[in-house]
Amino acid sequence: MDLGLAVAGLFIGAVVGLTGMGGGALMTPVLVLFFGVPPLAAVSSDLVVSAVMKPVGGLVHLRNGTVNLGLVKLLMLGSVPSAFAGVLVIKALGDDETVQEVVKVALGVALLIATASLVGKAWLGMRDRARRHREGLPPEGSATGRPDVVLRPVPTVLVGVLGGLIVGMTSVGSGSLIIIALLALYPALHASQLVGTDLVQAVPLVASAAVGHMLFGDFQLDVTTSLLVGALPGVYVGARFSSRANGGLVRRALTLVLLASGLKLVGVPNVALGWCLLAVCVAGPLAWAWARRRAGLPATGRRERAARAGRDGRDGGDGAGGPRAAGDAADRSGSTAR
Repeated sequence: MDLGLAVAGLFIGAVVGLTGMGGGALMTPVLVLFFGVPPLAAVSSDLVVSAVMKPVGGLVHLRNGTVNLGLVKLLMLGSVPSAFAGVLVIKALGDDETVQEVVKVALGVALLIATASLVGKAWLGMRDRARRHREGLPPEGSATGRPDVVLRPVPTVLVGVLGGLIVGMTSVGSGSLIIIALLALYPALHASQLVGTDLVQAVPLVASAAVGHMLFGDFQLDVTTSLLVGALPGVYVGARFSSRANGGLVRRALTLVLLASGLKLVGVPNVALGWCLLAVCVAGPLAWAWARRRAGLPATGRRERAARAGRDGRDGGDGAGGPRAAGDAADRSGSTAR
């Protein structure tokens, strides 16, 4: 038992419980960069830990009915066999230092792609809120919801194939990469269904990759056990506090950590890495405020929430527009009928 690994597992589990993301993208680079675990062993241990953690959240979403089972089946057709195949590809390359370096660089590239996908997901969500505001539609998650999506079998299976291959080789992408692909393929998918579907499809995907690494990878029981000791209570505590925590702040911090980890793994020197992170911290908020203004929203989320609260107060104080809004809607429908 390694106390340091258990503490790292506790922290990462809490992040996963708070945000629903960041498990593979955070745990593997932590093992490689801070604990000196070989990349192949880090990938193997991370996948086994994720295979134990993810079913918990998946069951919650299944009970709440926020899973598109048709999408899950299509993704599984591609991801489950390709995740196992990713392990075989790594095994076929060998186990010398060159292969370890290849896996390390591949992990860094996957982390940079995951970082870009998180930013893209936030941008698409912001643009959707702006569209709903302009069109006078109810907020995301209201009772009206959205219509059922029309499944696109071929591109969905291909997303599963590519995502499974990346997960099998690097342990990254079961959430962050596939969820952005689902956003692009199914923009009408309800936010809760998007998260639930992505989490449930990740269970067999990660399980397939974990079995492959236990059979053919560099699985280390002591590392995995230490991580699980911290990760399981961390996930539970994070999930309990997820409704109270500032999710936007946690996601921004997670994005910055993933960016730093990805750049470090691909070999960026420390000085250049520091300047890059400083530039992102300074220019990022300014660019995001500009993007929000272009989309028709206030420059910051705080102003957006204040404006929404003001509108709700004027309309009667409830999230659906209040009694006054309901009366106006009834008047409009009556005029239309007449």
